Amino acid sequence: MNILIADDERVIREGIKRTIRSIYPDYCVHVAASTEEAVKIMEEQSIHIVLTDILMPGMNGLEFMRISKRRYPYVKWVVISAHSEFAYAQEAVRLGARDYLLKPIGKSKLLEIISNLSLEIEQDHKLIKDEDRLRSSLKYLREGVFQRLASGFNLGNLDISQLIEDHQCFYLILLQMEAGDKNIRIEHFIVENVLTELIERDGSGFVVSYDRQSLLGLITLREEARLESFLEDGRTYLKQYLKTPFQMIHSGLSYDINTVPQIVTSLREAVNSQVLDLTPAKGSGEKAIDIALQYVKEHYFEDLTLEKIASVVFLNPVYFSQLFKQKTGQGYKEYVTSLRLEQAKLLLVNSKLKVAEIAERIGYQDMRHFTQMFRKRFLVTPTEYRQQLNNGTY
Repeated sequence: MNILIADDERVIREGIKRTIRSIYPDYCVHVAASTEEAVKIMEEQSIHIVLTDILMPGMNGLEFMRISKRRYPYVKWVVISAHSEFAYAQEAVRLGARDYLLKPIGKSKLLEIISNLSLEIEQDHKLIKDEDRLRSSLKYLREGVFQRLASGFNLGNLDISQLIEDHQCFYLILLQMEAGDKNIRIEHFIVENVLTELIERDGSGFVVSYDRQSLLGLITLREEARLESFLEDGRTYLKQYLKTPFQMIHSGLSYDINTVPQIVTSLREAVNSQVLDLTPAKGSGEKAIDIALQYVKEHYFEDLTLEKIASVVFLNPVYFSQLFKQKTGQGYKEYVTSLRLEQAKLLLVNSKLKVAEIAERIGYQDMRHFTQMFRKRFLVTPTEYRQQLNNGTY
């Protein structure tokens, strides 16, 4: 029996491991301090039970469970948390968790759960093993054939008639990430699971890793499904989970599977040359922030929430906020406020606009709020600042 404990608190994960091993010394218990470590273990080991904390570095435990369920349908999940909020427990149950344990975890309760789940797994073992072996074999075969096809290699005597029959018309989706020297194993895992879930929702197809930075998706849409909705949902979910800038582009509708190599070549050229301005965040995180700063300077007078700007450069809002502060030395809100107020000073000096007009022009609909912010920053009101300028005080 293989058990995985994913928790960023060393005392918790090691304590659970010792408790399980004290009663079940033959069980193999793996531990992970982050979802990235947990993903690596699940890919390398045949895990039967996962106990995951909710609050984890990077992706939280509930998100980890949600995107893992499709790839590992027979894994038994138990959520452990220091939070007793009903919403957490409700979401855990909705996602298929077998139990929800509050820290500190009682030894008797933990062992009772492991005992019950072990019994279920033993009863289902043969069916699970056979289905897993078949599923894995088909997956690796399909991926291998498609990767060779996409790369333009000779398929020899490989029979792709079933692939042709299943996808008489299709779109190709290319997603490319800016990896740098970073290990992006978990990013591949996220992209594959998110896009596969959407493909199964809207039609049929699959996603494969094409190279270290890229994944390819092939999708045949159901008649009522729309490619635009698929792409929009894909970008929305991936922006939520990925911390790596990415581009996602698609081909037109194709009818010949043998044209895949040419389509892939065109998509890669489009991404690398930035012919298609689909994802402004291409490049490093620093480049994404440069693009965001330029956008803010051009649109500072609009309603610019952090979430909106993060979406412009296709970054997770939390990750964007961290990168932004590293780049500018200021929080996002503080930066926009400073930009607006400096612009207000210029308008007070170089224009005859009324204070109310200046406030509106720089993005403040409420003149009273504008006056308060200006006074807080410069210790005088806008009117006083203009008067002092006219009097030669400044």
